[in-house]
Amino acid sequence: MFRNMFFIFAALALLLGVAMSYKVEPLPDSFAGLGEGPHWDEARQSLYYVDIEAGGLLRYDYQENKVYKAKIEGEPLAGFVLPIEGRPQEFAVGCGRRVEIVQWDGVSPTAKVVRQLFQVQPLLEKNRLNDAKTDPRGRFFGGTMRYIGDEFEFRHGELYRWEAGGQTSVIKGDVGISNGLAWDEKAKKFYYIDTTDYEVKSYDYDFETGVASNPKVVFNLRKSSPKDHLLPDGLTIDTEGNLYVATFNGATIYKVNPNTGKVLLEIKFPTKQITSAAFGGPNLDILYVTTAAKFDQPAPAGTTFKVTGLNATGYPGVNLKI
Repeated sequence: MFRNMFFIFAALALLLGVAMSYKVEPLPDSFAGLGEGPHWDEARQSLYYVDIEAGGLLRYDYQENKVYKAKIEGEPLAGFVLPIEGRPQEFAVGCGRRVEIVQWDGVSPTAKVVRQLFQVQPLLEKNRLNDAKTDPRGRFFGGTMRYIGDEFEFRHGELYRWEAGGQTSVIKGDVGISNGLAWDEKAKKFYYIDTTDYEVKSYDYDFETGVASNPKVVFNLRKSSPKDHLLPDGLTIDTEGNLYVATFNGATIYKVNPNTGKVLLEIKFPTKQITSAAFGGPNLDILYVTTAAKFDQPAPAGTTFKVTGLNATGYPGVNLKI
């Protein structure tokens, strides 16, 4: 009897160990000096992301296990990349404070701006668009940050909503660095990060109107003194409603239960500047993670990684409806 119980407990321990283990691996030739904005395109089984300060677009092809890179002609910045619904070679890209429609076949080394979708803060030349995503209905959500000067001192950024046939709306002002975004349809929530607040906020979200209300702090990364504060950056969510919070300078992604604020898992990386994450792969169970190589960080800084063995699944990216 005791012998059988031993084997049962051993088997359970082994199963739990497998469930809680994860593996971090680099994608081949995936370097981006300031990698950001990972977006999993389910139809093309590809991960799109940007190299912000190089004006670069990147596409990781899952089937080929290969990364394709392109420079946007005439544009020094690319804050995000969002595929356009029904137009397989067109993408919305944040170029400075403009959202441009960019044409790219996903293979060529150059991409071309074909028209402007909209512009924000035209007079604030020291600002630029940063992270952006589409909500589950295909609306644009994204914001700005101080690009020249101290973004922690000059909170001149804003968070915006835009949808086809409408005007740009300001969702939130007094933003330092507009960053991570995620939605949970089951809980009717929208999650948002302003890096300079050192926290993740939840909002009640009306998916029919796109209106966010009632902000509440659900995860706080402040430490004992400002120099120890962790910097929350990009954000994604799994199908159980748990958040994955990237930490710039923290070498970690925190898996967090937003209902309790409890950290469920710390995913560690061999580089410090973790910028964002998105679930992808054929089963949506691979966490793709972008990083940066700012301020002379050594290799493998700037590498894009895949994390497997998390025993979690997420959602594919949503195309922007224009």
